[in-house]
Order: sequence, then structure tokens, then C-alpha cells
Amino acid sequence: METTEAFRGLACAACGETVEGIESGRCPACGGPLDPEYDAAVADRTAFEGAGGGSMWDTVDLLPFAAADAVSIGEGGTPLVEAPSLAAELGVGRVLVKDEGRNPTGTVLDRGLSVATTAAWALGVADVALASPGNGAQSAAAYAGRAGMESRAFVPARAAFSNKAMVNVHGGDMRVVGGRYPDALAAFEAEREEGWHSLAAFDTPYRHEGIKTAAYEILAALDWAVPDAAVVPTGSGEVLAGVEKGFRECRELGLVDDVPALYAAQPSGCAPVAAAWERGLDAPEPWTTPDTICGELEIPAPAGGELALSALAATDGGAVAVDDADVLESAVAVARGEGIEVGVAGGAAAAAAWKLAGGSDGETGEFDEDATIVVLNTEAGGKTPDVLRSHLMGQGI
Repeated sequence: METTEAFRGLACAACGETVEGIESGRCPACGGPLDPEYDAAVADRTAFEGAGGGSMWDTVDLLPFAAADAVSIGEGGTPLVEAPSLAAELGVGRVLVKDEGRNPTGTVLDRGLSVATTAAWALGVADVALASPGNGAQSAAAYAGRAGMESRAFVPARAAFSNKAMVNVHGGDMRVVGGRYPDALAAFEAEREEGWHSLAAFDTPYRHEGIKTAAYEILAALDWAVPDAAVVPTGSGEVLAGVEKGFRECRELGLVDDVPALYAAQPSGCAPVAAAWERGLDAPEPWTTPDTICGELEIPAPAGGELALSALAATDGGAVAVDDADVLESAVAVARGEGIEVGVAGGAAAAAAWKLAGGSDGETGEFDEDATIVVLNTEAGGKTPDVLRSHLMGQGI
């Protein structure tokens, strides 16, 4: 499979080592995460101007592969939905929800796994595998099935039933591991066999690469007016790193003059990125006692933690930890007030936006009264309906 004209290869985000071609894995020199590089001068700006009208592959000039070769199920092109009630509550000019729950398997991860599976197919891979809190396992099974590959997923017992069910429905093999995500990751590493191609975040350079297209679509939907801030649910760091790269590439193309401030939203029961940001660290320290209802964000040792912190620093953003009760209440409030079905991870972003705006305590917030804020909903509300319903039952509803 040929790569696109602008694609130049891979570079290590940690040491700068370059790797030719589309090889996967991590940096051979230092083990750091690899990142695709491009010659922006070759890219066609007009392709980006129409971003969001259909598939994310419409902006193929700064992706490694041609749209015709992509393992695609129509991911991307998700709506940027006005949220006037939320804007009024936050006391800002506009709030818009980038609703990634509209992707094929209901998660923003579909963008990255489309590109990662395309790379695996181009490399002649027959078997893909990963450990995942849930959404990545379901998405990987769907794309592997589309490509005719065998897929294996290691998920914690507490993963959502919908994820576990759909892994099998898509034809994937699944190992349910007792405990939490670190236990699933340990089982994956212990049982990993030769020939298994890892689709884990940052084991492949292509997951965050697909996610960056969400940034293209946000800017195109705003007619290339840069929002003041974007609030991003953060677990492994791949979504935050990908979105930052997408905004940065649009600036390098001359489509915009600036990038929005990015804010990482994490649950207070597992907030290694937020804690590292608060302490001024370059890399997160592992969270020793993870405990949050936000299973997708319960990543105590994020593989992309350094990249996430770099993204925050590069955009003059920040990081916020929010309590589970506020996460659940925010997810319900967005569904009731705006009609948008927000998953628990998306609820973390809404809760963080509320906290950044000053909350209900009259504190001075991070946002001006005329600010435009984008909240990234990374998963469909149907991913975690039992969690949201239990929250309401606890209130006697």
C-alpha cells in the first residue's frame, strides 16, 4: 500500500529518532512513542476547508494512507452541537459539544483505530490485540472484522457490559480479567504471543493520529474561527495529544492563526495528568489507588502522559480533576438540558468545564463571558446507561 504524498515517516516524540515507512511499535532507540510526520507544503488546503462534511478521511492529505485504502466504517464527520443551556449556566458566550458518540461504535477511538487497523493491514498483519478499559476493545474488534483480521482483547471485569457484548458480536476473542485496567494490561503483556500486533494506544503511532481529525472538523464547523478553549476527557492521553496535533497542523497550514487552550478533564479518583500539571511535572507519576466510576478514564499510568502534559503547556491550557458525583450529574444535565446523550467520560468534560467557569461558588473562572468553549463528548450515552440510571436512582428518581 502506498502512503500519501505528504507522509514522511515516523519520529520519536521523546528523542527525535526517525523511522522510515509505516512500521508500528515504539521508538527502537529509546522506547518512546512514535508520531507520523508530514510535509505540510504538499497538503491541499482546500481538503481541510470542507472537513466534517462526511468521513474523517476527507482530510487525507495529512493522514498516512489514501481514503480508498482505508479500513473505514464511516467514522468522523460528527456534529458540533450548540449547547445554549450549558452556555448560560457557565456564563459564557457559546458552548458547543463535539459529539463523538455518533461514531460507528460510539466512541472517538474509532477515528484512531481506523487508521491503526489500516496500517496493520498494510503491514500484512493477521492478528491484532490490545488491553482496553472497554471502548477500545469494541472498536478494535469492529475494525479488525472489517479488515478480515483476528482480534483479541483483554478487558477488566468492570468494563461496561455493552463493550464486552459487542466485542464478541464483532467476532473478537475476549479475555475478561478480574480487577481493573492495570490487571487487564498485565494479563495482555503476560500472555502476548509472537505475531500479535498491538493496537494499544502509543504501541501503534496511529491511534492519536486518527483522533487529530476531530480538531479539523471543529475548526471547519466554526468557519475557521478558533474557540477559546476545548475541554477533553483524558485517560491514556491519546485523545488530548491527537486533538492538540490537529489544531497545531491547521495553524501550520495557515488555516488559523492560533490554537485553543486545551484542558484535560480527569476524575479525582484517578487523575495522574491533573496531579502532574498541578505540581509542574514533565511526566505523570502512577496513581497508586485508582477508584472512579469513569472506567474509560481510570488509567493510573497513562502511556501518553508526557504528550498530554506537553499539549497542555503548548496551548496555555490546564488540567482539572472532578468528583464522580459531579461527573454523573453533568452527564445527566447535558442530556436533560441539551438532548445530547453524553457518556460518563463526556460527563467528566462537562463537569470540568463547569469547574473551570467558576462553578456555583461565585469564584472567578478561567473563561471570559463572551468565550466560545468546546466540550468533547468522547463516548455515546448508551455506553454507560446503567451507571447514569443508578445515579438517578440514588436521588430517588
